[in-house]
Amino acid sequence: MMTFRNGLSSLLRPEDSVLVLIDHQPYQLANVNSHEPQMVINNTAGLAKAAKAFGVPTILTTVIAERGGLLFPQITDVFPGQEVIDRTLINTWEDRKVVDAVKATGRKQLVIAGLWTEVCVAMPTIQALGEGWDVTVITDASGGVSVEAHAVAIQRMIAAGANMMTWLALAAEWQRDWARADQAAALTEVIKQHAGGSGIAYLWEQQLLNTPVPGTAR
Repeated sequence: MMTFRNGLSSLLRPEDSVLVLIDHQPYQLANVNSHEPQMVINNTAGLAKAAKAFGVPTILTTVIAERGGLLFPQITDVFPGQEVIDRTLINTWEDRKVVDAVKATGRKQLVIAGLWTEVCVAMPTIQALGEGWDVTVITDASGGVSVEAHAVAIQRMIAAGANMMTWLALAAEWQRDWARADQAAALTEVIKQHAGGSGIAYLWEQQLLNTPVPGTAR
């Protein structure tokens, strides 16, 4: 029987969230064909910056970085000096160091993004769901080797009970109330940098608000 995810308590909260970014590396990006690679980099950077703005603990991990390449600098620059946990296991959730780091945060809403969706995202998501975690996958900060691979992986994870979101939707859910002024200011900076048309529209709005209205011609 399907269990529906609904109600206020099902929405993600920054104080209960922990983010895991998995294998955003050159080798994986080279064969991402479900999205434009530039968008994956942009969206993942936006996701990382949103997590930092809301104080959401973020775990960074790679697989055999010596051969597959280092984590994108657009991510590591957001968390200067933070350890990137390198693994040999393809399934992140079988790596004790990563799982222990997640558990140490005390958070219960697990947010995952990575490359590739069908491999390095699907496996830990499905395992963690089976262990009772509330798992959300950020689909536009992930990517697969084909459109089909990405889509089938999403279907598979939904069938296992995962929640699917995009990075900006997650950021809005974390914000929830524009009266949270400190976070709103930080989120606005992220939107300006990474939310495409939404960021440009905001800058245009600011321009118009600060432009004197011409006097009426006589």
